[in-house]
Amino acid sequence: MAGQGIRIEGLSKRYGSGDTAVLALKDVNMHVAPGEVVGLIGPSGSGKSTLLKCLGAVIDPTTGRMTLGDEVIFDGGWKVRDLRALRRDKIGFVFQAPYLIPFLDVIDNVALLPMLAGVPNGQARERAMELLTALDVQHRAQAMPTQLSGGEQQRVAIARGLVNRPPVILADEPTAPLDSERALAVVRILGEMARQYQTAIIVVTHDEKIIPTFKRLYHIRDGVTHEEAGEGRSF
Repeated sequence: MAGQGIRIEGLSKRYGSGDTAVLALKDVNMHVAPGEVVGLIGPSGSGKSTLLKCLGAVIDPTTGRMTLGDEVIFDGGWKVRDLRALRRDKIGFVFQAPYLIPFLDVIDNVALLPMLAGVPNGQARERAMELLTALDVQHRAQAMPTQLSGGEQQRVAIARGLVNRPPVILADEPTAPLDSERALAVVRILGEMARQYQTAIIVVTHDEKIIPTFKRLYHIRDGVTHEEAGEGRSF
C-alpha cells in the first residue's frame, strides 16, 4: 500500500437537499506522499472536520475520488466492501485526546488493533513493543493509562495509530492539550514515524506553535482547499 500515499480529487460533500442543502466541501483536491506530513488548517466551520470524516471513511462523500496507496477506495461511491476493515487496517487515527482503554495496559492498548485484525497475539505484542521503543515509551509497556503523563499518553496513541502499518494517518488536533515543548516533540515524532514507515500523515490543527513546522499546508475555507508552502522550520 505504499504507492502514492493519499490522493483526493474533486471531493465534495453535501448535507441535505433542495433549498436546505449545505455544501460543506466543494471540489477538494489534496495529495500527501508516503513519508510526508502536511498540515490542514482553517477557521471553525471551514470544512476540516467534514473532510477528515470523509478521508476516514466515517461519512460518505457526495462526489469525487479518493486513492489510498495504489487502490481507488472512492469514486462516486465506495469501492471497498468493508469500510470497518478499511478504517482498521489502512487508516490510522490520532485524536486530540488519546482515548486509551483504561483497563488495558500500554502494550495491550497498542496490540489490540492488530489482534482484532487477526494478527497472532505474540506477533501483535512484538509489533506494539517495536513502536513503543521507537517512541521511547517501552519502559511504560506494563503501565496503565492513568499512570502516564499527557505526553506519554499521546505517544502511545501515535503507536496505536501506526501499529497496523496504515498508508495514511489522520491526526485531529493531536497537540491541542500539550504545552509547547511536548507539542513540538509530538510533531517531530510524527515526522520521524512518517519517514520510517513511509506513512502519509495529515495533521488538522489550530495550534500556532506547530504550524511553522510543516513544509506544506492545505488551507481550507468555505469547503475549498488551497495549497500553501509552509516554513518547514525545525525546533
